Amino acid sequence: MISLPSPFALKSEMALSLTQKRFISASRNRASDILRGKDPRIACITGPCSIHDISSAVEYAKRLKEISFETERSFFLVMRVFCEKPRTRSGWKGLIYDPDLDGTCDLAKGLRLARSLFLMLADLQIPAATEFLDPLIAPYFDDLITWGFIGARTSASQPHRQLASSLPFPVGFKNTVYGEIGAALNGIHNARDPHVYFGIGEGGGIAALRSKGNPSTHLVLRGSETKPNFDMDSISRACIELAHHGLESRLLVDCSHGNSAKDHRRQGTVFQNLLAQIEKGNRSIAGLMLESNLTAGNQRHLEDPATLSYGLSITDSCIGWEETEELLLLPTSISSVQN
Repeated sequence: MISLPSPFALKSEMALSLTQKRFISASRNRASDILRGKDPRIACITGPCSIHDISSAVEYAKRLKEISFETERSFFLVMRVFCEKPRTRSGWKGLIYDPDLDGTCDLAKGLRLARSLFLMLADLQIPAATEFLDPLIAPYFDDLITWGFIGARTSASQPHRQLASSLPFPVGFKNTVYGEIGAALNGIHNARDPHVYFGIGEGGGIAALRSKGNPSTHLVLRGSETKPNFDMDSISRACIELAHHGLESRLLVDCSHGNSAKDHRRQGTVFQNLLAQIEKGNRSIAGLMLESNLTAGNQRHLEDPATLSYGLSITDSCIGWEETEELLLLPTSISSVQN
């Protein structure tokens, strides 16, 4: 057994500055306003499938910051910063679990690297989004996140719903890998209620935690193993189900995964289709998600990390920066439509 720093110890060692705190608070408010339709812009969560290299992640963030000045009237840009990676069978589980990419699994180093990246993004004033895979990890970073997600494989998980109920920012529940949205809808409802549950306390020990409930939980359509659900009819049916459950007809759509048939070359087509729906007056789409990196495609995770190409995903294939920039700069009438 190897001891790890407590969430309190790591947060004290790598503390937020007052400027960073104010930026994250303001970003969370914007995210919530977009989800409620109070802010006319569309959220765009874009970034690598998974983070494995801090340098390339920071370079991506700097490019995202630069383009944000040109797109701010249409988009609220949030960087996808996934440091945990769910595996269907086996494989590399993410920066936190194996930061050196060599099977040594230095979790303490992974925690510090991930927190250092989130802090750098706060310095750059780039809002960060992440998917919470292991609820025990959340207390190490919950003060640095603007938008959270519960994955397709865990939307039905009670521990994840309890975690979402405690987080002070929007949290999206994804439909299952089979395309079913019922588990996500139940998760949205459940996470809006207060809970008392077992979890890790700030001091690192098991504690009885109490949540207030999260009013900013929502649905994410990410397609299935057999078909997409980004089309107008699928979104309309999802909105009917949301209304049937007494929930707001506001959701995010993932342009990757099942909606692109796991082919990164199709993400742009999905993105443009959704923009066209928004331009035609579809006000249920609050945001879009892209898997994007500096370079298009992906590469196998080789035994020697030194042989890896810079800025190229080692998990799912991503679109490259040039296409990302083209998509974000597409002329749209989002603001006028939403207003």
